[in-house]
Amino acid sequence: MDKQLEKILYNKYPLSSIVLYNFTTIAHYAIGAFGFYLAYGFSGIAAVIGLLYFVFAMAQMYILMPFLVCPNCVYTHLENAICISGLNILAQRKARKGDLKNFSHRAKGLFCHNNLYMASLILPILGLVPALFYNFSFITLFIFASLVMLIIFRIFVIFSKIACIHCKAKHLCPNAQSMGLGTPLK
Repeated sequence: MDKQLEKILYNKYPLSSIVLYNFTTIAHYAIGAFGFYLAYGFSGIAAVIGLLYFVFAMAQMYILMPFLVCPNCVYTHLENAICISGLNILAQRKARKGDLKNFSHRAKGLFCHNNLYMASLILPILGLVPALFYNFSFITLFIFASLVMLIIFRIFVIFSKIACIHCKAKHLCPNAQSMGLGTPLK
């Protein structure tokens, strides 16, 4: 990627980036939920597990994030700004403005939002592993591989080439810093 392009920090992410980010997020959750249902025999309990996972994943992303993380983000404090998820718009309208100094708190504590976010991505992968051994099917293997590929795509394309590299919060964000994309401000 052009070094000059990497230095551009977006005030408003392009609509294509926002759609890609949210599509891959929701697709991951939906595929994971269906994977639970399929891998564990289309039973009622499998349906409940898949549904509970989907509700948890969607809630942590589209309810908790705009009310717990976004209020402390620079994008919620900027006028006419749109972040990669677009959730700062919801936070501006429905949540109380937070403090930019608290943005890094998203990564502090066992049940912090970062851990919930990662759990929503990893749970279906880990949950499908036992099914691959005791109830193997190529469809389950395909779903498992799809989820792994979605995480790889998220880390190596969405985060490092589309989202974090252009984010105005990357110098405050523990996620960007852990990927080497943002250094803490002094």
